[in-house]
Amino acid sequence: MYDEQLAEFSRERLDGRPIPDDLRVLLVAQWEGRTDFTRLLDLDFFEAGEVHPLLDTSYLSEKELADPEMQAVNAAAAEMATYVKLVAKGGKGWLGYWLHPDEPADRPWHLTELDTEFTFWSLVGLTLTEGAAAGRASYRDEPDERIAFTQLAAELAEIGLPLSTRDYDALDDTEYRVDPEELMEELIEAEREKRGLR
Repeated sequence: MYDEQLAEFSRERLDGRPIPDDLRVLLVAQWEGRTDFTRLLDLDFFEAGEVHPLLDTSYLSEKELADPEMQAVNAAAAEMATYVKLVAKGGKGWLGYWLHPDEPADRPWHLTELDTEFTFWSLVGLTLTEGAAAGRASYRDEPDERIAFTQLAAELAEIGLPLSTRDYDALDDTEYRVDPEELMEELIEAEREKRGLR
């Protein structure tokens, strides 16, 4: 029923890669107007045509766009957008996947979060749902995020989206092989050097 929308989302947000199963469920739920997942995970998925946050320069003035330092940052951000596949608004800003070619291909995609200051954050979990749920656990009424995560995992399972674990401490926390934050800094420095700003 949503095959064309899913294909378009895949092309626009994931460079044509297959959409992970949990993301497919979440997207269809949003398109059907269901609010249960949105309420639990605080995710709002990008609509067709929305600009990737790393490519959005609409908030910059002409003077800022002409500034060589800002041009270096924007060029580095554009290169980062080839590896950072953001799919939703939520958390500290935007959530998605870190798909750098040097990351192992034999595991689920690493999760990443980008805040509004262009700082990258690692998310625990094997799926976007697990990463978002782990992040949301600290915002629940239950002060212990481990208990809150278990409760949230149970609620997600009840509405058809079970997680791989209900144990917060068992969530996958594999480190990036290529750290997004470090790569962004390296790319900015390389762009600064190209512009004679070093």
